[in-house]
Amino acid sequence: MARTAIVPRALVKNSNLNSATGPTTIDATLVTNGVTVANAKPERMLIRVTNTEGSTNVLTVRAGDNPPALRAGQGDLTVTVAATTGAQYFGPFESDKVLQDDGSMSIDFETGMTGTIDILEIPKV
Repeated sequence: MARTAIVPRALVKNSNLNSATGPTTIDATLVTNGVTVANAKPERMLIRVTNTEGSTNVLTVRAGDNPPALRAGQGDLTVTVAATTGAQYFGPFESDKVLQDDGSMSIDFETGMTGTIDILEIPKV
C-alpha cells in the first residue's frame, strides 16, 4: 500500500497557527499505510501526536536510505506515546539519519493507535 502523504504546516515567524485546523486523524488506513512527508526538511520539522487509545502506542520515524542518510544504519527512531494523556512532540530530526533517497520522511504507527498527527515546519529566523 502507498503511504498517506501529509504536508507539513509552516509556522510563520512572529505569528501563529490554529491547532484545531490541521491535524490529521490517525485511523486504520494511516496505521496500515504509514505516512510520508515529501520534500522533508527534517532539521526544521516537529511532529505533534496525540494518542486517544487507552494504552501506549509506538510511533516510528523510519531510518532513511543511504545515501543520503549516511547514519541510517543506526536504525529507526521509535518512541512510546503515552495513553490518552494529551500531546507529545518529536523532533527536530537529522537528515543524515531519516531522509529517504526521494527526499521524503516515513512515519509509522503501532497497530490500534488512534489520535491525531500534525507535522509542523519551523521557519528559518
